[in-house]
Amino acid sequence: MSTIKRIIPLLDRVLVQRIKAQERTASGIFIPEKAQETLNEGIVMAVGPGAPDKNGVTHPCSVKEGDRILLPPFGGNTVKLGSEEYLLYRDNEILAKLLEK
Repeated sequence: MSTIKRIIPLLDRVLVQRIKAQERTASGIFIPEKAQETLNEGIVMAVGPGAPDKNGVTHPCSVKEGDRILLPPFGGNTVKLGSEEYLLYRDNEILAKLLEK
């Protein structure tokens, strides 16, 4: 079992892996780590079942595994598994779902 499958988000939480910035330019020049910009895009790795409202009706999350999303510049809880770092967000904190080009 992969280590990411050991995390199952609860309620309306979404596990996200932030997309890494490019390490090279188009011509092959390496970009120093400090000069790389932090992208506010991520890939949904796992999704919780949804949160119940005050009547007890569970509302599912608006994203699904594999979706590419737009993240806020701050927030989310960091989860580190091995050498990989993931973020946990609530469904309502996610700014947008990005469509494929």
